[in-house]
Amino acid sequence: MQFESLDVWQRSADLACEIYLHFKLSKEFGLKDQITRSALSISSNIAEGFERKTPKDYARFLSYSKGSCGELRSQIYIAVKIGEIEAEQADKWLAEAREISCMLSGLMKSIESW
Repeated sequence: MQFESLDVWQRSADLACEIYLHFKLSKEFGLKDQITRSALSISSNIAEGFERKTPKDYARFLSYSKGSCGELRSQIYIAVKIGEIEAEQADKWLAEAREISCMLSGLMKSIESW
């Protein structure tokens, strides 16, 4: 098995691409940098953890990914308030980030039983 076959990695990578493309032309450089970095961090930490040698390391990196989901949601709320994201788009991304976070929790629990 490879990390690319994990649904949670695929969905988080897709979310990162959507967010990156949305903010590609944004002039709000601070928000653009932070929101794209947190979105990219979710799938990146899943991949890095998967490639580690121990289940404990893997779970730690999944925890980082889960933290990045929370960070991303916070930034989405702020982006709506300043007019960088429409509410309908934000709701879609927030729901996806919540689902990814739940998937990460489930994966972390399954690793504990290894």
